[in-house]
Amino acid sequence: MTLGLSPEQQELSAAVGQFAARHAPIAATRDSFDDLAAGRRPAWWKALVGNGFHAVHLPESVGGQGGRLIDAACVLEAAGKALLPGPLLPTVAAGAVALLADATPAAEALLRDLAAGATAAVVLPDEGAFSARSHDGGWLVTGASEVTAGVCAARTVLVGAHTDGDGLVWVPVDTEKTGVTAEPVNGTDLVADAGVLRLDAYRAAGSEVLTGIDHDRARCVTLGLLASAMSGIVQWSVEAVTAHLRIREQFGKVIGTFQALQHNAAMLLVSSELATAAAWDAVRAADEPIEQHQMAAAGAAVIAISPVPDLVLDALTMFGAIGFTWEHDLHLYWRRAISLAASIGPANRWARRLGELTCTRQRDMSVDLGAAEAEFRAWVAETLDAAMQLRNDTPAPHGDYPDQASGPQRTLMADAGLIAPHWPAPWGVDAGPLKQLIIDEEFAKRPGLVRTSLNIAEWILPSVLAAAPKDLQEKLIPPTQRGEIHWCQLFSEPGAGSDLASLATRATKVDGGWRINGHKIWTSLAQYADLGALLARTDPEASKHRGIGYFILDMRSPGIEIQPIKTATGQEHFNEVFLNDVFVPDDMLLGAPSDGWNLAIATMAEERSAISGYVKFDRAAALRRLAAEPGPDRDDALRALGELDAYTNAIKALGVRETIRLLDGQVSGPASSIAKVAMNVLLRKTFEATLRLTGRAAMVADADPDIVERYLHLPAELIGGGTREIQLNIIAQMILGLPRK
Repeated sequence: MTLGLSPEQQELSAAVGQFAARHAPIAATRDSFDDLAAGRRPAWWKALVGNGFHAVHLPESVGGQGGRLIDAACVLEAAGKALLPGPLLPTVAAGAVALLADATPAAEALLRDLAAGATAAVVLPDEGAFSARSHDGGWLVTGASEVTAGVCAARTVLVGAHTDGDGLVWVPVDTEKTGVTAEPVNGTDLVADAGVLRLDAYRAAGSEVLTGIDHDRARCVTLGLLASAMSGIVQWSVEAVTAHLRIREQFGKVIGTFQALQHNAAMLLVSSELATAAAWDAVRAADEPIEQHQMAAAGAAVIAISPVPDLVLDALTMFGAIGFTWEHDLHLYWRRAISLAASIGPANRWARRLGELTCTRQRDMSVDLGAAEAEFRAWVAETLDAAMQLRNDTPAPHGDYPDQASGPQRTLMADAGLIAPHWPAPWGVDAGPLKQLIIDEEFAKRPGLVRTSLNIAEWILPSVLAAAPKDLQEKLIPPTQRGEIHWCQLFSEPGAGSDLASLATRATKVDGGWRINGHKIWTSLAQYADLGALLARTDPEASKHRGIGYFILDMRSPGIEIQPIKTATGQEHFNEVFLNDVFVPDDMLLGAPSDGWNLAIATMAEERSAISGYVKFDRAAALRRLAAEPGPDRDDALRALGELDAYTNAIKALGVRETIRLLDGQVSGPASSIAKVAMNVLLRKTFEATLRLTGRAAMVADADPDIVERYLHLPAELIGGGTREIQLNIIAQMILGLPRK
């Protein structure tokens, strides 16, 4: 997905891509490397200015297009994807920083120049060593920048210079005046210039200086725009390598059928989507409090900027030697990614900065809903306030889990339809994405109110809703929601785990029902369950995905033998279930005898608001505690925490983006599949970092904070619901469209 979520933003991105294809094809760019390195503007710059792409974020009052920062980000993303050469990125960034200034004649003059087509660049105070000395009502600025993109092409460079007393002045430097030198370097990036700006007692009148620019905000803005350009580079890499894998043949086969390459391409897509989400989050945070903006921008640095050279390298390795040739365009993207990533400095610094921020606070991912559905919100608030006065006094049979306890509080919320609000009435309140978000917000306002979980039944009852007659729904759903019925899911078998179509459990038709024989395994909480959802083969002659029935099984039926499986935790969470001539009446078969596969798939594809479903729990609590305390390992812990929170926040941003799409009436995208793989990666990263940094605390099973117990539960989370490899197969084949074997 692109940065832009609205049709207008997507059209803007498409227009930039079309412009690049007409005016700046890569073949023509290759002929202009020397001119670009010297800072000469491309011949098509006036045409780009005529389209207003460089000034979409500038106010109409100064000649811009009157858009927002996200519109400029969409332009830069599309330009990055098309490898549009020249000074567009630094010019757009200069305009964005200038917009932070007070509304003075100097700021307006600079913005007018930029809107009219002047090229520009920015040197932030920490990107150079410029000092400004008060002189004759103005300033004399002296010093040099670090290597900076765009300074050779720039007509104006906005420089942040230090004054005596730790002050800052922002000086728009006219590069054609005396005392200014832009020295080009032999740049890594072949499609844009880079150089060192030197100022020797550059005179700036007091009236020329911009005021009111916050350095931290300026840094965040430029990081967000840079991340946007980088997201376009990764998107190009995904599309290019996918196209290559579809047609390239080796050993008589299209290489896109090779599972290793499918998994690599799918992981590249996952990384691309997270990079886009992180870049988008950094841009949208521009209107938020500075600490929130800093978290989002640092996250973009860690997820959407620094890793991109390696992601492009991943694409190159999938191309093989072809991608390493000078003639192939990939190395141009690779060089640009290397240069842009280098421009923000070491990635560890950004990870540490984010860790310092997230030790004590979290990134706010809420969506501003305004006064929408005010009457519904008032009803939800009233209902939850009433629930707050009640308690749940009966724990779940499998342990003391507050979200699965039952009692008056849970009954009230079940009767109100708030346990599964996205379900139809009377079991839910038919809540679409907007109402789901309102419910989420009202629960968040009441942190003392534990939100009930249906646990395993959450994946089963949608099939009951889809296929059971009304009387069976009334028999099963209300007591389940009240916590009076507990479920297990009898899908996996010793020879049919992720490949459910290979299941061998047999259902034979008999008078009044079905006789079940088979062996199920990895069945969670079967020993506590009242009912089970069972898949069994009803027609052994049918193809693998047909001839499967979906049954509701009374777990107290004769012929059921349950043997608990003790896991590495020492607990008996999983079970083997042996079925020997178990009778299931006809009215406990959902749908037709061959509907089981479709019902099982539909259960797992249930559409819900994404924002509340991703990254619910903080898995880095132990690491967060270590990072908050003084000690020799604190610096390492801060960096590790920042890396994890950057990844976490990118997954959350992915969910927010999907939610906004659903609120806009768009169909569900691939976010769910992407998030499942990303969560798998995050869990591994989290516990690896925790064990690496907590040291001897992991020698104690019941340490405080909990380290080992959570780690020993990790396999259940990594494997349950389908391994990462299965999810990568789905992404490669169903989303990227790579061929099956």
